[in-house]
Amino acid sequence: MAEINGEYFDEKITIKEYLEKNGYSENRVAVMVNGDILPKEKYGITEIMPDDKVDIVGFVGGG
Repeated sequence: MAEINGEYFDEKITIKEYLEKNGYSENRVAVMVNGDILPKEKYGITEIMPDDKVDIVGFVGGG
């Protein structure tokens, strides 16, 4: 079972689909898969695998 931001997830889905399904804007997040930053152009072709650890970090504006 994959772990995404500390929660367990068990669904066959791409990173892009996960982000859309959960209300994330691709332009306002960075995604790490197993400790490596995933380039945005790979979001649509990278499936979340059962043993993956995924971290999604959102950017917040302000000052």
